[in-house]
Amino acid sequence: MDIAQYKGVWCFAELRHGQLIPTIYELLTVGQQLAKDLQEGLSVVLMGHQVSGLAQELVDRGAQKVYVYESPLFEHFLDESYALALKDLILKEKPNKFLIPASTIGRSLASRLAVMLGTGSLADVSELSIDKATGSLQAIRSSHGGGLLSTVLCKTHRPEVVTVRPMVFPKAEKAPGRSGNVLKLETDPEKFKSRVRFVKFVPEESGVQDIASAEKIVSGGRGLGNPQGFELIREFAKILGAAVGASRATVDAGWIPYRHQVGLTGRTVRPKLYIACGISGQIQHLAGMSSSDLIVAVNTDPEAPLMKLATYSVEGDLYQVIPAVINEIKRLRD
Repeated sequence: MDIAQYKGVWCFAELRHGQLIPTIYELLTVGQQLAKDLQEGLSVVLMGHQVSGLAQELVDRGAQKVYVYESPLFEHFLDESYALALKDLILKEKPNKFLIPASTIGRSLASRLAVMLGTGSLADVSELSIDKATGSLQAIRSSHGGGLLSTVLCKTHRPEVVTVRPMVFPKAEKAPGRSGNVLKLETDPEKFKSRVRFVKFVPEESGVQDIASAEKIVSGGRGLGNPQGFELIREFAKILGAAVGASRATVDAGWIPYRHQVGLTGRTVRPKLYIACGISGQIQHLAGMSSSDLIVAVNTDPEAPLMKLATYSVEGDLYQVIPAVINEIKRLRD
């Protein structure tokens, strides 16, 4: 493979129910830096049904070019159809790097696409940079349960397909009125036909707020002492309109489901407010939430790592502190 023929950084814009998922704005942030270092262009691939109106939003956020596949065939995500269309486009345009969100959809799409193209897939990365000597990506990801950070490379094949952990990078700023090229692509329903058929979407009815997109999170750790302690965390989160998070230790102990876990081996979060109750703050946990705008830690140990990192540290028994805060919030609201 002559990798010198491959130019440009591409980002995949994930949609759900016809709406852009904000992870594309995070990809555009890192994509702009990579494109600058390579001195190459930055493009976005947008796929869906009646989605061309979203292209300007992507241009406003920094995309120089937006490729639009607009067809009823792409109304719902089917990884086979999406991958076939992307393979066709990539073989024609030859991008250098292709950034995809490390979501359920992104992971499925990236692995299938990489196999189709005979290239490498750098999975679930949290840091990206360019090796100036080779022009290859240096992608850092956690491994061995978060105990190690490894740098993964794809030296001899292009494009380099990368899935990027959500909430790691800030969102690209919007500058209305930016100019960029929007290219509408032809869709061949037979050529891109999937052997899988979309039947229907059934939403989860648990009423649990997803921590990955939450602006406020209240998390509990081993300092709760027992699984019943999460009842207090849930009460606190409810009165704040926050999501419920957890440390790995509590998830491993079976106190709360995995979807609440914050950290390298769980979910990376970037809320405006993060309240940690009874969490000492091991490095894996800190890596998953340290980009929060404002951090409040409640712990009896003033030397705990998270107490030192926090914007505000409250030394005390969480079973005394949190009820007092809840009662004060209720009083102010009455």
